[in-house]
Amino acid sequence: MISYDDIIVGAGHNGLTAAAYLARAGRKVLVLERADHVGGAAISASPFPGVDARLSRYSYLVSLMPRRVIAGLGLDLRLVRRRYSSFTPLPSAPARGLLVDNGDEAATAAAFTAMTGTGAEFEQWQRFYGRMTSLAERVFPTVLEPLRSSEQVRELVGDDELWRSVVLRPLGEVLGSTFSNDTIRGIVATDALIGTFADLDSESLAQNICFLYHLIGNGTGDWDVPVGGMGAVTDALAAAAISAGATILTGVDVTAVDPSGAVSWRDGAGARSATGSMVLSNLAPVVLNGLLAATGADPIDTEAAPEGAQLKVNVMLSRLPRLKDVSVDPRSAFAGTFHINEDYSQLQQAYAVAAAGRVPDPVPCEIYCHSLSDRSILGADLADSDAQTLTLFGLHVPARLFRADNDAQQNDAQRNDAQRNDAQRNDAQRNDAQREVVLAATLRSLN
Repeated sequence: MISYDDIIVGAGHNGLTAAAYLARAGRKVLVLERADHVGGAAISASPFPGVDARLSRYSYLVSLMPRRVIAGLGLDLRLVRRRYSSFTPLPSAPARGLLVDNGDEAATAAAFTAMTGTGAEFEQWQRFYGRMTSLAERVFPTVLEPLRSSEQVRELVGDDELWRSVVLRPLGEVLGSTFSNDTIRGIVATDALIGTFADLDSESLAQNICFLYHLIGNGTGDWDVPVGGMGAVTDALAAAAISAGATILTGVDVTAVDPSGAVSWRDGAGARSATGSMVLSNLAPVVLNGLLAATGADPIDTEAAPEGAQLKVNVMLSRLPRLKDVSVDPRSAFAGTFHINEDYSQLQQAYAVAAAGRVPDPVPCEIYCHSLSDRSILGADLADSDAQTLTLFGLHVPARLFRADNDAQQNDAQRNDAQRNDAQRNDAQRNDAQREVVLAATLRSLN
């Protein structure tokens, strides 16, 4: 049996980072990965046959990766900062929208005023995010330090009111007391929901955790575009680990992990095993428990198997969609996060419907075009054209809603679409008839 200093089970981005650091420290490192490629959720793929485009399949932006890690490992990786934060069409007036432009504060302030009628909401927006930036600047450096106690972090933040609002109390409370506009509350709230399934008023505070990790990245909360897609992040980490001497095996199915350090797996050559003075798990805790059980070891204390609640769809477009708000350039609107059906009340209603076991209608969505920031993910011909990638995320659609009877869910959705189309067609016909009556009356008056 071969011996290693460290055996890492799982070659996601965390496993590869650990492998690179340990190997650079002179340790003998083995990484085992079940898939035929490394990277876990941080990968790029060509999902459309015959289309020369590599899309980030799962994760798609970079924020929580410390710049110190990028510099320390000498990663060949370039990140691009997005100028536009978000665009949100107004539900009550789709021909108008709110564009949050990080590069033009005056334009953003004017957009808030045009939407709400006053400058009060923008002032609250600036104050709230200013305080969150202060929290991020103080907290984020600690992610590379020994874990601090809650009380130590509270003292570090130095803003007890904010600490209570975003750490100790349900996030919905501070959003409700800070912002009066339902759409603006929803824009802020989405950072608490894209990545979890939670009521914004939940005492579990799962929404608060999601919100904080969206806003603390590198002390700014900015989510940057990796040039080349997420596969570029994986490639850089894998190259750093291999160049430092780590051994990475893919296409291997780990079957057991013994707390003593013995790890067993199967590959094309049959059953194999190795020992390590340390075993690192880059797996979901429930998966690790299954591998521990295979050796008779006690499980670790962890939560139940996680359930995804976001729907992701990657699309190729021949051109960007047109906006009803003709005052906004589509390239600006789609370069950041494009919010759809994400007013605060819509988010809460969608959660309530999903928690009751039904697919929300409408589903809150966000869309974004990676190719507006990085044309390198497209082949030469596509890059020279108007083609764009578009990624859609649907919120509050937990997997359980589709397990029991997916066909029935699809039929319900199609039936709802048909009813909406019928209603829209009837409305159009009524409007046409009304216009004809008005036109006839006008002609009679002219005669």
